[in-house]
Amino acid sequence: MNASRPNTLRRLCLAAALAAAAPLSLAQAWPNKALTWIVPFAAGGPTDGMARDIADKVGRQLGQPIVIENVAGAGGTIGATKAARSKPDGYTFLVGHLGYMGAGPSLYKKLAYDPVKDFDAVFRFPDTPLVLLAGKNSKYKTATDLIAFAKANPGTVNFANAGVGSTSHLIAALFASRAGIAVSQVSYKGVAPAVNDLIGGQVDAIFDQSNTALPQVQGGRLNAIALTSLKPMPQQYPGVAPLADQGLPGFEAATWYGLYAPKGTPQDAIQKMHAAYLKALADKAWTDRMAAAGIQLLPEAQVAPAAFAKHTADEVDRWRKVTAEAKIQLN
Repeated sequence: MNASRPNTLRRLCLAAALAAAAPLSLAQAWPNKALTWIVPFAAGGPTDGMARDIADKVGRQLGQPIVIENVAGAGGTIGATKAARSKPDGYTFLVGHLGYMGAGPSLYKKLAYDPVKDFDAVFRFPDTPLVLLAGKNSKYKTATDLIAFAKANPGTVNFANAGVGSTSHLIAALFASRAGIAVSQVSYKGVAPAVNDLIGGQVDAIFDQSNTALPQVQGGRLNAIALTSLKPMPQQYPGVAPLADQGLPGFEAATWYGLYAPKGTPQDAIQKMHAAYLKALADKAWTDRMAAAGIQLLPEAQVAPAAFAKHTADEVDRWRKVTAEAKIQLN
């Protein structure tokens, strides 16, 4: 027998074992460099702020920095398009939200991406309910007051919003539909000028996120007259009833956010990113700060990739009906 044969066999077995182990070692190595989260809005807004906060906590768990890339324009659709066309290698992700990932397909005649088909859901952020705001000296002290007046005077109540297709625009349309009223929508370039005009009395109401509206209410500049959450928020908005308790049973809406990956991203990267987020949520001081600001943490089951994927598909269907009824469409 050739004495070199056992050595040859040993070398072949070792090579086969190394080859089999290579995919595993590569998978275990993720992430081995900085990651990018695309935020389709300019820096400084609520989506950007929440994304940076969560990215910092998740990056610490992963052991790699997460870089926020702001790609603003067209209501978030430019950034979402860039993310959909990115290499699905586990290093580029999209921070998505209600507007361009839920209502986008029905708002835009030509959308360069499909929120369901072109992305893999990774995890869902906490939800942010909205608050219905009126001027400090407004005659509308509750949503019931506003609805009654709007029914008696169709089209005379002016709702400000942060722009056509914005969350404030969409929620106002949903509210009008459920309440059976006709309102006039006044669009601004951002929430700040819209709120300023509400404070000045140029418009009657606006739906704003509960966390960003809080300083205006606590500062006595605006009145909160209803919440879009099913339950009251006594810590942030004492005495303010949900719309569900003001004649619109079951009414619930929130600005939702979440992380997506380009379709085809390795499942190992998606699962590790999701696991890192769950670990980050163990920071009670952090989650308590979010809760104090009116941001609603979700049960773990709703945060998971599969549940978030279903939520996205359900929201696409939901907003298709709302936008069609309200005749909202963008070019």
